Amino acid sequence: MASLEVRNGLMARRPWIYIAYWGLVTLIFLYDRTYLIEKAGLPNFFICSAVRVILLMGLAWLNIHRLIPRYLLRRRYGGYFGLVFLLVIGYLVIQSLYDYYLFGYVLGPSRNVHLSASLIYNFTHTSLYLLLTVALKFSIDWYEQREMLQEAQVGQLQAEVNYLRSQVNPHFLFNALNNLYALTLKKSDEAPSVVLKLSELMEYMLYESDGPYVSLAREINYLSNYLELEKIRQSKPADIRMTVTGSADQCQIPPFLILPLVENAFKHGIGKAAFGAYLHIHIQISQTLEVRIANNKPRFEEKDKNQGIGLLNLKKRLELLYPAKYLLQITEQPSRYEVLLKIDLLC
Repeated sequence: MASLEVRNGLMARRPWIYIAYWGLVTLIFLYDRTYLIEKAGLPNFFICSAVRVILLMGLAWLNIHRLIPRYLLRRRYGGYFGLVFLLVIGYLVIQSLYDYYLFGYVLGPSRNVHLSASLIYNFTHTSLYLLLTVALKFSIDWYEQREMLQEAQVGQLQAEVNYLRSQVNPHFLFNALNNLYALTLKKSDEAPSVVLKLSELMEYMLYESDGPYVSLAREINYLSNYLELEKIRQSKPADIRMTVTGSADQCQIPPFLILPLVENAFKHGIGKAAFGAYLHIHIQISQTLEVRIANNKPRFEEKDKNQGIGLLNLKKRLELLYPAKYLLQITEQPSRYEVLLKIDLLC
């Protein structure tokens, strides 16, 4: 549906582009023929410009709507160039005869213009404007296809985000519920807090993050709940911290833009560390969002040939949402991983 709306919007704008183009062409011819007002009178001035522009518009229309779709785009090059040549010859004959009449008889001997000179002049200008019209058409078509492709890619990524949102990590949920069960058996005071955090996390994943942008404050709160549940889930001691500087109340961000980086840190850092596991997240908010993540690197780590869909999805989303306007650095050091993400904020 979104692609169809984009297509309709582009098609609605296309006539105005052509109208503007031919309006500019008409103004050029009117300016070029202003001397005819004094020499041949106002009627001949307008007739001369109208004849030339109407003939060029007819030639361009036939080329764009008939010859290009039926011949050029079907790779029937011989037929296309042959018919274009015949159209140009027909235009030259009509326009040159009119010019010969106007300059030879209406203006008289003071405009001693030969038919050969008129043919050369008309051929040069006709070729130029025909090429400009073809270039305009292909430019519009290229822009339309680019917009439709980008919209399709965004739609595909949004579908992937919706899929990721609806698929709760079974391992994470299983461990969270197991830990909650253990806390209830111990009648721990932490049990109600875990239930609340899990409830908020699920509500955000399933209901609150279905738009293109969400509140940055809610996104950070979601990360906070996620980290708290991960702390409970970890079977080994781990130093898990998140600090936030700046105000997130009035800012918005695409949903789940930070989570893949955090999940990746748990997968390749804390989850595989034998001891001394840590995950430090620092979020700085101003006109830009700066996220720094550092986590330990296991001494012996098996190479994972299959990169997670979350990280790949994140890179594709950043490229589409912030083309050439974001920074994502993933640095691997001997004993740690460091990640830096910078994007502009809507505040």
